[in-house]
Amino acid sequence: MFEDALASVREHPMAWLALQLLLLILAVLVSYAITRALLVRILGRAARRTGPRFDDAILGPGVIPRLAQVVPALVVYYGSTLLPAIPDAALPALRRFVSVYLVVAIMTAIMSLLTAIGAAYEQYDPERARMHPIKSYLQLGKILVGMVAAIFIAAALFDRDPLLILSGLGAMTAVLMLIFKDTIQSFVAGLQISANDMLRVGDWIEMPQVKADGHAIDLSLHTVKVQNMDNSITSIPTWRLFSESFRNWRGMFDSGSRLIQRALLLDQTSIHFLGAAEWEGLQRFALIDDHLANKRAEFVMAADLDPVNVRRSTNAGIFRAYVRAYLGAHPHVRHDMDIQVRQLQPTPTGLPLEIYCYTATDWQRYESVQAEIFEHLLSILPEFGLRVFQQPSGVSKAASESRLPRSIDDVFAHTPR
Repeated sequence: MFEDALASVREHPMAWLALQLLLLILAVLVSYAITRALLVRILGRAARRTGPRFDDAILGPGVIPRLAQVVPALVVYYGSTLLPAIPDAALPALRRFVSVYLVVAIMTAIMSLLTAIGAAYEQYDPERARMHPIKSYLQLGKILVGMVAAIFIAAALFDRDPLLILSGLGAMTAVLMLIFKDTIQSFVAGLQISANDMLRVGDWIEMPQVKADGHAIDLSLHTVKVQNMDNSITSIPTWRLFSESFRNWRGMFDSGSRLIQRALLLDQTSIHFLGAAEWEGLQRFALIDDHLANKRAEFVMAADLDPVNVRRSTNAGIFRAYVRAYLGAHPHVRHDMDIQVRQLQPTPTGLPLEIYCYTATDWQRYESVQAEIFEHLLSILPEFGLRVFQQPSGVSKAASESRLPRSIDDVFAHTPR
C-alpha cells in the first residue's frame, strides 16, 4: 500500500518535489537538534575544565546556535544531490548558496565567541581588564576572520579555489596596505601602548590638540573614547596617542595627592625693612615664634653695627616664613610631601610668591583646600604691611579722584595755618 502511494506521488512531479523537500527539511531539523545537543554536551565539558571564568564565553549566546547550523548546511549541500526531483540547473546555485551560508555561520560563530571572551575577561577580572585591555586584539581577530570569510565566499560564488584567490591578492598588496593603513597603524600603536603601559581604561588623560581632558572609557582597535569633564565624548584615533604627546594623570591618583601650585602677586612698593614697632606686632603670630626668635638673636649680635651693615628682615621675608609655617600646620596639606614657598622673578605686575604643596586628589576637596589657603593668605597679608598687586579699576580711580582737591579753596581749606 505504501509503495502504491509512493508510485502515485511519483506520477506528479510537483508533489514528488514537495515530498523530497519535506524530507530534506525534516533531515535538517533533526540534524540541527542532534548537533546542538552534542555541542552543548561537548562544549559544556570543555567549559567545566576551563573553570568558571570562560565557561560563559564558550557557552555564550550565539556560539552554539551558529555552530549547530554547520551540520544542517552540510546535510543540504550533500543531500540535494540525492534528490532526483531537483532540476540539474538549480543544483549548482543551491550548492553555492549553501556554501555561502556555511561560511557565514562559521564566521558569525567565531565572532560571537570572540565577543563572549572579551565580555568574560572584563567581567571576571575587571582590574586586569582595566590595566591590559584586549578589545583591540579581539577586533583585529574579527577583521582577519571577516577577510578569510570574504575570500571563501568569493570562491564559493565564482566556483574558484580559495588558494587561487589568495594568490591573486598578492598583486593587490599595495592597495590593501592603503585601505587598511589606519588599521595597521592603530594595531601597532595599540601594541606599543599596551607594552609600555601608557594608557588604561579609567585613566585621566589630557590631550589639548584634540580638546580631550577626561577619563578614558574605552580602548578599541581604531579609537580611544575619552569622557571629558562636561560629559562630552572625544574619540581619538589610537595611532595618535602613540605618535603625539598626551598627559596621563594616573601617577597623581596612584600617589593619592594633587599639586597646588599658585602664586600671590605682591605689590613691590609695599616691601620694606621691619621697624621696632612692627617687630613687636609680629609677636602675636605663634606659628613663627621660632623664626622670630632666630632673627632677633641675629639682630642682638649685630646691635653695635650701623643698620646699613646688618642683615635686616623684611616684611616679605617674614610673611614667606609665615606661609611656610601655615602650610606645615594645615590639616589637609600632605606633610610627607614637598612644601615650598618661593619667590619668582619680579614682573611688571608684581612679585610672584608661589605656593607649592600637595593635598587630596578628590576634586571638591582639592578646590576647597586651595581656596581656603589663599583666602586666608589674602586676608592676613595687610598684617605684615604688604599689599597684593591689582590692576586699577573704576572704583579705585573714583576713590583716588575723590581725595584730590577740586578747587583752590579746597587746597587752602586743608592747609594748616
